[in-house]
Amino acid sequence: MSVFADDVVTFTSMLKIVYNFLTGNSYLKRKKFREKKKLIAVALPFSDLAFACGAIPVLPIRMEIFEINKYLSALGSATNIFGWNNITKFLGFLKNLEFQSINKTVENIIGEVIETINKKHNQMYDLGVESGIPTDFCYGIKSLYGMYVAKGKNVEANLNFTIRCSAWNKYLESLKTIKNPAKDIWIDVPPRNIGNSLEILTNNFSKAINELENITGITCTDNRLREHFTLRNQICQHYKTIIHEIGASDFFPSNPATFAEILALLTISFHDYNSNVKRYVENMSSLVNEMKERIRKGIGMECSKMPRILITPIFGGWEPKSHEIIYELGGRSLYADWELLGFLENINVSNNSNPIEEYARFIMNISSNKMGCDNDTLTDSYLNLAKKLNVDGLIFFQLFGCHSISNCYKLLRDKLRREEIPSTALTFNKIGENVEQVKTRLGAFMEMFK
Repeated sequence: MSVFADDVVTFTSMLKIVYNFLTGNSYLKRKKFREKKKLIAVALPFSDLAFACGAIPVLPIRMEIFEINKYLSALGSATNIFGWNNITKFLGFLKNLEFQSINKTVENIIGEVIETINKKHNQMYDLGVESGIPTDFCYGIKSLYGMYVAKGKNVEANLNFTIRCSAWNKYLESLKTIKNPAKDIWIDVPPRNIGNSLEILTNNFSKAINELENITGITCTDNRLREHFTLRNQICQHYKTIIHEIGASDFFPSNPATFAEILALLTISFHDYNSNVKRYVENMSSLVNEMKERIRKGIGMECSKMPRILITPIFGGWEPKSHEIIYELGGRSLYADWELLGFLENINVSNNSNPIEEYARFIMNISSNKMGCDNDTLTDSYLNLAKKLNVDGLIFFQLFGCHSISNCYKLLRDKLRREEIPSTALTFNKIGENVEQVKTRLGAFMEMFK
């Protein structure tokens, strides 16, 4: 069995998150055709307004049918009879008995999850290139374009946030060229928090909410906004606990390769909370409790002598074999892009606040102070997180075609050197393309910690 499968069968919450992500096709069909819900496409963690307006936000890749869906469907049927906790115990029991055929099924369900998701991303990348998206765009944009080519016709609208990246904004415009494009709801985010930027963004959100209300037929009241923001704040708090409390500890609730797989899956599923925010917050709460309980019982792995390596950025594309290679070389990997970019900060939900303005303030912080309107601000975000996590080293992925983030590495490297934090950059074009080169570079990098 894979490293991931060997550990994660004991995490009921992870089984749920995996299941909910990969069975999105059937779930979303039910929501759209039986319950008459409106699907709104999102990319990056910008799903909150869609949720508050009664829509179902979806990262388009989740409308795809994944190769292991038949196993997950069988597992889902079994859980309806036995319940998730008993299913998890049953799978663990069979694993311990070393029934090879059963173990292979468990591995197909869990052990190949990240590989399955990334294989689909590569397919969407190829579709994006075949469909004519400019070749100088990065991996993330090419794969997203392929997702919209394949499944964009199934959504009522695309919720488009303009951000710092000029290529991203050009990509959003290019969605109009797809045959039978969905309606575009535009939210222009000012790059700097100066003058009346907050007022402008608040007005932009109000206009977007009106458009979403026209689609869903549901009035987005202040109470609806506060209720949703309260749930997403809970998700973010659990997420931060996993990164800062559990990830910073010297005893992991699993081996470090498994822990990195979990962080990678959370990075992907956080885009749309698997299209069900209440279910997602319950799963995140359970995941934190299960991790803490395993640590309390001494179930997991002592890793105090393993250097802590921050791998970033990964949201636009990265080589997922990296954390496995680092583990084999004696290190432990952390993924924390959404924390670094400010997406895990709380939104004020007090009764005397204006929730739309508070959401605008939250997004302005991301735009101005995290993603940054300049490379100096952006690299400070990377440096501050590296120091906060007390990492021993940082690995930076430079995406081919990225002109907004990848070109800041030299400035970041100089800042890291002043703090005596080793770093290295890995070039990236497509998942699985240069694994041997990555292995060689990481081998040389990890030698510094011996």
